[in-house]
Amino acid sequence: MADLFERLLKNYGPLGQHRERAHGYFSFPKLEGEIGTRMQFRGKDVVVWSLNNYLALANHPDIRKADADAAQEFGLAYPMGARIMSGNSNYHEQLERELAAFVSKEDAILLNFGYQGMVSIIDALCSRHDVVVYDAESHACIIDGIRLHPGHRYVFKHNDIEDFEKQMQRATNLIEKQGKGGILVITEGVFGMAGDQGKLKEIAALKNKFAFRLLVDDAHGFGTLGDTGAGAGEAQGVQDDIDLYFSTFAKSMASIGAFLGGDKAIIDYIRYNIRSQIFAKSLPMPIVIGNLKRLEMLRTMPEMREKLWNNALKLQQGLKDRGFDIGKTDTMVTPVYMKGGVEEASAMVMDLRENYGIFCSIVVYPVIPKGHIIYRLIPTASHTDADIEATLEAFSQTKEKLNSGAYKAEFIPDMADAR
Repeated sequence: MADLFERLLKNYGPLGQHRERAHGYFSFPKLEGEIGTRMQFRGKDVVVWSLNNYLALANHPDIRKADADAAQEFGLAYPMGARIMSGNSNYHEQLERELAAFVSKEDAILLNFGYQGMVSIIDALCSRHDVVVYDAESHACIIDGIRLHPGHRYVFKHNDIEDFEKQMQRATNLIEKQGKGGILVITEGVFGMAGDQGKLKEIAALKNKFAFRLLVDDAHGFGTLGDTGAGAGEAQGVQDDIDLYFSTFAKSMASIGAFLGGDKAIIDYIRYNIRSQIFAKSLPMPIVIGNLKRLEMLRTMPEMREKLWNNALKLQQGLKDRGFDIGKTDTMVTPVYMKGGVEEASAMVMDLRENYGIFCSIVVYPVIPKGHIIYRLIPTASHTDADIEATLEAFSQTKEKLNSGAYKAEFIPDMADAR
């Protein structure tokens, strides 16, 4: 019999295999100082493009005061226990009501975490007779929820409505053959890597042709899209066609937790059947009260969203003017696509951080195919024109080096030893 740990230690996985060289620099880096567009990385000031602090609420003085006052009054332990037993409060229910109203749903349920929440929602909704149809570029939380689903699942090519119809027909045929079960369609309001919106309007229009329920993960759209900030469904005019609207507090609200909105009857069902909430401690009161304040500011201060979009469009137009490929993004998420190997990408990241003071996330093989590099820039309402200009100039200069082959000769030191 093989030892479990021995097998694991022989293969740390596609990311873990680089841990000894990457830890503390390329993976698990430490950004220090006040949360903002300029922080410290390994003792140097850098312009940061890796924080999902879209509306710049993380360090807003009103938010800091609300968080501190709630912590002073209640502490982190209150309320104790799971909500179904002893952990409910008027504040939890108030936040649910306000969230439901904001996204135009009858009711909402709070969830402790976004990732865990989505996995648990799929588990609560679907039996072995049900079929899940989902977008190929869905977030990992959706993929993991589907992996635990005991029934069938069909994946459609990213934002490809023709293929969506094909998979829906397969799902419909299976349901008819079984004589039982239903279909859950899952997609995203905003795809967090490429920045493009999900085809919610086109999918919703097919409810006349196919029988299905629609679950939308709008983590990046909530607070950033739509006339009021209610998300991608509002922006596309199909919020009423979304049966279950999901978002986290980790993006535009710069907090923790998540929620699911929908018809009262189905939210009540989930409330009494979602195992990750029934058997988990309630969200601490300071987080709940802090999220109430964040939601109030999101509703009443549209200038934050306007500033976010002003910065995002300046950055994106500047990149396009300089010949960069930013794909099909139609949101604030800004990918920059380049060609190069892992070693070149590593050298380029180090150059940007060490010599230009620019900190942003990068994606390379094995997450994407070999020979490709994706930088992922997240503009916020607090970025300045100076931040944008410095970044554009840094990208122009480092791209010239990449194209000339300068980074191929770079020696990438063991950054773990340099900590």
